[in-house]
Amino acid sequence: MSTSMVLEIEIGVQKLVNGVRFPAVVSPATTLATTTVTDCVKSEKPYLESLLHQSGAVLLRGFPVSTASDFNAVVEAFGYEELPYVGGAAPRRNVVGRVFTANESPADQKIPFHHEMAQVPQFPSKLFFFCQVEPGGGGETPIVLSHVVYEKMKEKYPEFVQTLETHGLLYTRVLGEDDDPSSPIGRGWKSTFLTADKAVAEQRAAGLGMKLEWLEDGGVKTVMGPIPGVKYDESRQRKIWFNSMVAAYTGWEDQRNDPVKAVTFGHAQPLPPHIVYDCLRIMEEDSVAFPWQKGDILFIDNWAVLHSRASFHPPRTILASLVK
Repeated sequence: MSTSMVLEIEIGVQKLVNGVRFPAVVSPATTLATTTVTDCVKSEKPYLESLLHQSGAVLLRGFPVSTASDFNAVVEAFGYEELPYVGGAAPRRNVVGRVFTANESPADQKIPFHHEMAQVPQFPSKLFFFCQVEPGGGGETPIVLSHVVYEKMKEKYPEFVQTLETHGLLYTRVLGEDDDPSSPIGRGWKSTFLTADKAVAEQRAAGLGMKLEWLEDGGVKTVMGPIPGVKYDESRQRKIWFNSMVAAYTGWEDQRNDPVKAVTFGHAQPLPPHIVYDCLRIMEEDSVAFPWQKGDILFIDNWAVLHSRASFHPPRTILASLVK
């Protein structure tokens, strides 16, 4: 199968960044059967990866993918190694194979911009999102280029960025024993560490460099870091704003957690609120948010792009898969 069977198209909401469309959007050049989508992916993988490296995100639109199993087959066709969801905060559940629900927090809650699992040292290199059921309204997954955020923050707040690069960030989160579906960070410690055994949880936390403090109610306080807030993307030779600072400071809130205490500089100094919220503004201004269409697959390079979630009117079913 040649590259002539897929084509790059344009949709209205894309942005041009240094002459490159963000995100890239690809559709079939000819009618494909569901059974041939995986063959197409396998054949076109070098082309799709080159677009991903150039743009940071690729939207696959118009392919005959309608079920979680179809999506799982597409993910497997790329041939990447699966990343177990250990240490992440989002409440989610396995659907089939390598496919999970996206963050299942309530529809009225926004999920702020973040790199997936940036608060732990073992994070996915790439993400896939799949729209199985279009939102009744809202529910976009806004995306923004991380190096653009870094460059604008460095220009406007050089001292803040220097402190961030020197000391990194410290993340603190209190987890219940079980999942709390009312919270955007409601993943309980049993789900977080994929075990009901405290000793195993401690072992897995230690493997992440995370400290645990068990609480009388059966929950646990986790402290992660200091961990870098800025990384260097070797493949593109540029610095990136790789952290969950804005997400933690503005969104890690529930009955157990105060978002202002959820993240500090690595030397425990508090973050200036006005800078955190200005960073959020920069992200929002430079982001792209496209309305989901049934069958859409969004392929994200987690080294290049931060993502978020807008509030929505149900129904909405977005599925996800994480790869190394």
